Amino acid sequence: MLSEKVTGSFVALITPFNKDGSIDWAGFETLLDFQEKHGTSAVLIMGSTGEASMLTAEERKQIVSKTAKMKKGTMKHFYGCTSNNTESTIENLKYAKEEGADGAILAAPSYICASENDLEYFFLDAADSVDLPMGIYNNPPRVKSDLGHDVLLRLFEHPNYVIHKESTGRVGQVAKMLKAKPDASIMCCDSPNLGLVVPTMSLGGHGTANMSGNIIPAEMTQISEPWLDPEDATKFKDTYLKYLDVLHFNYSAINPVAVKSIMGALGLPAGPFRKPLRPMDPALVEGGVAIMKDLGLVDKYGYGSKNYDLAS
Repeated sequence: MLSEKVTGSFVALITPFNKDGSIDWAGFETLLDFQEKHGTSAVLIMGSTGEASMLTAEERKQIVSKTAKMKKGTMKHFYGCTSNNTESTIENLKYAKEEGADGAILAAPSYICASENDLEYFFLDAADSVDLPMGIYNNPPRVKSDLGHDVLLRLFEHPNYVIHKESTGRVGQVAKMLKAKPDASIMCCDSPNLGLVVPTMSLGGHGTANMSGNIIPAEMTQISEPWLDPEDATKFKDTYLKYLDVLHFNYSAINPVAVKSIMGALGLPAGPFRKPLRPMDPALVEGGVAIMKDLGLVDKYGYGSKNYDLAS
């Protein structure tokens, strides 16, 4: 298991594609270097932001195998391993373990709408199948299944579960999780519409599991820093409010449409979407770029210059 909790910014990475729809491996390496450079603690590869449900089984294996070999520093590589049933989810977990993954994130299988009791067995069977650090992503808006704090706290008694990401908008659930002090990092989605970031961090949360870090990695590292003294609260407030408009833009369309569209406009390796997803209206993307320019972020990162502030 992980020797210490993952804290700080846990970025859900996009999957970059070439114009012909194939996976852009050089782009993947650029994006991973970009995150490592700016203090990201861990990345989630093949989450919903990575269009995982539209990848083939072979592509998913290739992504694990190739990106695991791209690891260069201390940033952890976690992989989305959820499939549409328990058996194939376990197969994904075992493959990720064999190929050198640092960990895996699981959500409830989508569309099935399993009961809370059935999902508890799903997560326990998965955790019992392989000795690998894992996280639970509670995301009912996306998968149409929900887990309450009682079930989650039971699941976090399993030593393999070390991270929780909450995406319900229920501040009370986050509070009960943090009050119980499970041996796991409690994180939340960075969506300003859910409104979980401020209460999660103020109650002792360990960071955010975010997708805005795809374009503002250093700023999300600051926002996601756990509060250890009163000064941390002030720094958080100033940073969060300053970049709030960027977060709102990123969640102005279904994930990952807005963030991947603006990444392409900024010159980051992103590429086309897997259909039926389509790019955002160019006029709306221009509005997002204008926000980035006004905040000095385009100049800061060298967007458009192909270097993305990667120089050491």
